[in-house]
Amino acid sequence: MGRRLVPLTLDNLQDLPKRCRSCVFWELDPVSGEAAVKAGTSALEKEAWISAVLLDWGSCGRVVYVDDVPVGFVLYAPPAYVPRSTAFSTSPVSPDAVQLMTGFIVPGYQGQGLGRVMVQTVAKDLLRRGFKAIEAFGDAHWKEPGCVLPADHLLAVGFKTVRPHPMYPRLRLELRSTLSWKEDVEMALDRLLGAVQKEPALRPL
Repeated sequence: MGRRLVPLTLDNLQDLPKRCRSCVFWELDPVSGEAAVKAGTSALEKEAWISAVLLDWGSCGRVVYVDDVPVGFVLYAPPAYVPRSTAFSTSPVSPDAVQLMTGFIVPGYQGQGLGRVMVQTVAKDLLRRGFKAIEAFGDAHWKEPGCVLPADHLLAVGFKTVRPHPMYPRLRLELRSTLSWKEDVEMALDRLLGAVQKEPALRPL
């Protein structure tokens, strides 16, 4: 089985799940995001966001291929590029951290360690670029797939709560700890990334 983790660009954006190609939950603030959905321009906004971040900051995601079939992705960026993050009462993300925005593994490929490989690849990328941690907003009452990752699953793969909240705690993962992960976290990571299966309705936080 050949595995490849390729930086996300406009050229391979079409390899993301269809619902994710036009999801702008994180990329725009709540008002602009809702307006883009209503106007039918969210796919263009997504492309514009990726293009701008690539030009200004560099790689902001990875796409996972198994035997040349796209089976997952992860998206991340400094909080300055993630307008939605300011809508959370537990913001801001720490200045030494990059925000884990969202991620996904196709159900048929979960349980194969791809989640671990994906996050370790991101960790190595960010360590080279001088960052110390990944932070994410978790959904403490997660019931169905959405763009906000389930807090329980983040905790299961090593994230620690840095700012508690009854709904959307902010969690942190020290990057160096990801480089020595053992196989016992593979299933937890697959559950975490497999939880994102559809884009939620845009709603105010």
